[in-house]
Amino acid sequence: RLFKHNYEEPVLVACADGVGSKLLLAIRSRRYDTIGVDLVAMNVNDLLTTGAEPLFFLDYIAVNKLKPEIAAQIVAGVADGCSEAGCALLGGETAEMPDLYRKNHFDLAGFAVGVVERRRLVRRERVRPGDNLIGLLSSGLHSNGYALARKLLLRDAGLKLDDAPRALGEPLLDALLRPTRIYARAVLAVLRHYSSRPPVSGMAHITGGGLPGNVSRMLPARCDAVIRRGAWPIPPIFGLLEHFGVAEDEMYRVFNMGIGFVLAVRPRSTGVVLRMLRRAGEQAEVIGRIRRGSGRVEIR
Repeated sequence: RLFKHNYEEPVLVACADGVGSKLLLAIRSRRYDTIGVDLVAMNVNDLLTTGAEPLFFLDYIAVNKLKPEIAAQIVAGVADGCSEAGCALLGGETAEMPDLYRKNHFDLAGFAVGVVERRRLVRRERVRPGDNLIGLLSSGLHSNGYALARKLLLRDAGLKLDDAPRALGEPLLDALLRPTRIYARAVLAVLRHYSSRPPVSGMAHITGGGLPGNVSRMLPARCDAVIRRGAWPIPPIFGLLEHFGVAEDEMYRVFNMGIGFVLAVRPRSTGVVLRMLRRAGEQAEVIGRIRRGSGRVEIR
């Protein structure tokens, strides 16, 4: 009954996720104002890959002992993320578990629910040879690869969080805690533009596993994705990580390498979709195409 006036056949879509070991940097630096945005982004961006519009969000905080001032910063970030994503923050749960978490340590989880018309579900079966791949630029590491980043930069290289390496051009902490981009407004602007089925055949949120591990999820068995190195600007944080000893191939397998979200788009509509994404505030580039194959992702 909730959707009967706006949808013929609504499908509910739900996601659950956290922000991983990025939390350790927030705890170490005592800076909690952005981690809530990351939490919303990790869930809502996953939701978007189905074509669903985010409806509401719930958060869960598990902590050694609740400190109201820290919880307030986290929840303020969650509220900011929900506002950016265009969904409601309905509530959440906070659990004190001193037997499970060390002093000053906590974990976060989020849950997002959205809705999409069944006939407008984005399914990988629609991806076909000739489709172009549009990449939306990331703001940096987003919320993945932090175990390796911490090891390389803080332990092996001996950098401090308040250091500002010349190659980075800003304090290391600012680069590492920059929140994950939320792509909802731009992607939904494209999907809503088309009254019938949109020319977007597949979408991928680039998280753990990088471009190869996530673009492969949107490929049918008969298609490969070919992604062109150098087709987009790569944020300095990735160059810094590579400088301290990560091979380029591993960089692409672990990190997003500057691309946070990928759309497969019909060739004749690529220009229009690019313009809409850019008008919505995203840096969008054609980064590759789909060809006949066996479900592989090639970066060359």
